[in-house]
Amino acid sequence: LRRLGLGTALEKYGVRPGAVHQKRWDDGRTLQRAPLGPEVEARFGAPYYHFHRGDLAALLAAAMPGERAHAGHRLVGIEEKGERVVARFDNGASVEADLVIGADGIHSKVRALTFGPEKPRFTGCVAWRGLVPAERIAHLEIEVASHNWMGPEAHCVHYWVSAKRLMNVVCIVEHGTWTNESWADKGEVADVLARYEGWHPTVRGLIEAFPETFVWALHDRAPLPEWTRGRVALLGDACHPMLPMMAQGAAQAIEDGGALTSILSALPADLPAALRRYEALRKPRATRLQQASAANRVRFHLPDGPKQQERDAAMAGSGDRSLDAMTWLYGHDAADMPTTA
Repeated sequence: LRRLGLGTALEKYGVRPGAVHQKRWDDGRTLQRAPLGPEVEARFGAPYYHFHRGDLAALLAAAMPGERAHAGHRLVGIEEKGERVVARFDNGASVEADLVIGADGIHSKVRALTFGPEKPRFTGCVAWRGLVPAERIAHLEIEVASHNWMGPEAHCVHYWVSAKRLMNVVCIVEHGTWTNESWADKGEVADVLARYEGWHPTVRGLIEAFPETFVWALHDRAPLPEWTRGRVALLGDACHPMLPMMAQGAAQAIEDGGALTSILSALPADLPAALRRYEALRKPRATRLQQASAANRVRFHLPDGPKQQERDAAMAGSGDRSLDAMTWLYGHDAADMPTTA
């Protein structure tokens, strides 16, 4: 994003956490603390940011030439015609292009039209999220870090966003009864508090400060057998949705874009081949992160007992969050990829 000239905007809206701090659910004991601040930037060449999703979308939209964005178009059809692809919309408009990239999210219409209906599986996990204004939680004196509280069959993640004006809080529990996969469904703060009875006062204080909460059910999806077909390809959550336990969903979509740009620039004469190369290069990494996210769901939610104690012992110090351990993730440059096998 900085290579695209967005460095100033990133600094304006993003928040640089100093560390990732993983804690025990009831007494707040530190289980693991690892650097995310200057050490990460020095090691990997760029800072680590936390963003409000709306802020990130807004700064990306502001950087796009206005004539390239067309609102009010709902896709209803895709058809390949020789070396062109025709996309049709429900308002009667249509457009011809060299290729179509479906970067249209977890309920991707491009995926449905190209590869058929999806088969999501409810994981049994339900998440509540809340955005808390800084003034409502000033008394909690929460450091600028990524916080993850792990407990029996639940965890809670929170971090500052929007230039530290808001705290983003996500509470995820097992054995939920809500099954709708939407970010727009209103929940009840009382339900969240009841589920986190007995948790540390900081966690409960954050929940009590929610102006409102939204609830969504977490669904899992098997890796797609293919991301591309002819001159149509998928990107981001449309092809590799993952549970939110590695904080990598949006980051991997951005990586997809960087890789796709490099490959299309290097192979402009054979676009279907370029799309196949994009899939071959990106799919192993995205699949690894899907699997890591699913594994963290189990690890974060261990009930108190021997397995939880083994986890805590393994996490002592920086453990699997050390800079060496995270090099595979943060040291990767998606735009610097081989364009031939």
